[in-house]
Amino acid sequence: MNNMTQIIYLATTLLLLLGLKKMSSPKTAMNGIVLAGWGMVIAILVTFFMPNLHGFVNFELMIAAMVIGAVIAWYSGKKVMMIQIPQMIALYNGMGGGAASAIAILELLHYENSSIAIRCLALFGAMIGAISFSGSIIAFAKLQDIIKREIVLPLHQILNVTLIAASIILALYLLIFPDQIFFILPFFLIASVLGLTFTLPIGGANMPVVISLFNAMTGLAVGFNGFVLNNPALMVAGIVVGASGTLLTQLMAKAMNKNILSILFSTLSKSVSTESSATTDNMKSIEVDDTAIMMAYATKVIITPGYGMAVAQAQHKISELAHQLEQRGIAVKFGIHPVAGRMPGHMNVLLAEAGISYDKIFDLDEINPEFSNTDVALVIGANDVVNPAAINEPNSPIYGMPVLNVSSAKNVLVIKRGKGKGFSGVENSLFNMDNVHMLYGDGMNVVNRLVQVIKNL
Repeated sequence: MNNMTQIIYLATTLLLLLGLKKMSSPKTAMNGIVLAGWGMVIAILVTFFMPNLHGFVNFELMIAAMVIGAVIAWYSGKKVMMIQIPQMIALYNGMGGGAASAIAILELLHYENSSIAIRCLALFGAMIGAISFSGSIIAFAKLQDIIKREIVLPLHQILNVTLIAASIILALYLLIFPDQIFFILPFFLIASVLGLTFTLPIGGANMPVVISLFNAMTGLAVGFNGFVLNNPALMVAGIVVGASGTLLTQLMAKAMNKNILSILFSTLSKSVSTESSATTDNMKSIEVDDTAIMMAYATKVIITPGYGMAVAQAQHKISELAHQLEQRGIAVKFGIHPVAGRMPGHMNVLLAEAGISYDKIFDLDEINPEFSNTDVALVIGANDVVNPAAINEPNSPIYGMPVLNVSSAKNVLVIKRGKGKGFSGVENSLFNMDNVHMLYGDGMNVVNRLVQVIKNL
């Protein structure tokens, strides 16, 4: 029976790996998700139908919890709007971290049958799971605008260092004296507070990186639990998620010209000015009719979306606009910055939902050389990721961050609600350039009017 269990776990592992491989391409991502999902279903069934191998009890409570969780997940997945997907991902990732931490703590309570290596893995899993749990909750609150600003406490970084030291000391104490189970609760609480203090001062512009980081931490916590429970499915799933999440975090931080430590310990650099030489005095507005004519008689158009498009829920109208332009023989492409939006791949998901073909969507490195021979670059809801200050203003806080070179296009049209700054708080020098015109208004309404005018030309 044990050999059969291991064979089934191996099949589960292969499904998870194949699913992840397919998720690397938008065209096969859906199939990848389904395969990975079936892998987890098989792993759960093995757990239930071979109880003697796992020593589980209270199956009634387990089934009740799974049914309740499945209903909540199904309902929220159906009802949550696309614009709220980043919040839901942050929240669910936090739940995963909390569950991993709880499992590790439960194993620490059964210290009699565990080795020092297993206890070490359980302690580390409990710690990073707790940090991911509380940190993800704060990330959710920031994305949901429950917390509307960065919160920096007095002596914030000293507090962080103190909490880290306290967590390590308690972990070592529990490792040496495993029977002192009273200290497990303060260990979990301190690690949870550490997640809060790490995340509170981090600004919204860094949330995609933070969510990716916490996702990696949750994966690692699950992987450590796999070793603690001797469960191959958890080992592989956790390690794969942890490794891929870590790589994604590094790539996104690089795309922002930052490192992870500078994001987590951002309060150390608050003295850096967010002022820019740009002002709002030279912004030139343009009417919808003039914009429509400019786009309708272009040869090539590149559309650059940002979080503002998500807020306006304008992706379907953008798709309709692209279709109208293509019917006139105009080449239309989409340029996506790696950290546009509030989660990794946010813009790609929205455009895919609107039915835009994957072969029209290009990342920063692919699309940047094409702006110089583009008639019109349309920016909708993007700010910091198109700010040329990152290239030509050494004193700017975002200097060195790779950006989309929309300013190189012959004409740049920016759809924006008003003259406000981006999430980094930096004025955008793009808006003052000679070839840039501002089209003020709600994204969906403006694009809808553009579509109607172009239809009538």
